[in-house]
Amino acid sequence: MLFVCYPKCSTCQKAKKWLDAQNKDVTVRDIKLENPTEDELRLWHSKSGLPLKKFFNTSGNLYKELHLKDRLPEMSEDEQFALLASDGMLVKRPIVVDGDTVLVGFKEADWAEKL
Repeated sequence: MLFVCYPKCSTCQKAKKWLDAQNKDVTVRDIKLENPTEDELRLWHSKSGLPLKKFFNTSGNLYKELHLKDRLPEMSEDEQFALLASDGMLVKRPIVVDGDTVLVGFKEADWAEKL
């Protein structure tokens, strides 16, 4: 199981504690040091069943600085994937990838049901 996170993020810390409490064996990947590639994002997006917008860290400073709230609707899907792959801080976290299961953001009830 891959756990993509930003170690300083309190939500990521909560998610990691939850995974540890469930005795889940995870490979931890720091999203700032090794952000997801465009191919990974495309694969995770297709497995997640979520709208692409859910992969954006809409509360992040970079998202706000780039005015993405206004720009995203005008961007093609290819442009959005390229943008996400350009900087890990644009990507919502944590992300858990376990086979065909991809969860974005930490909602304990969802994680308990799907993992």
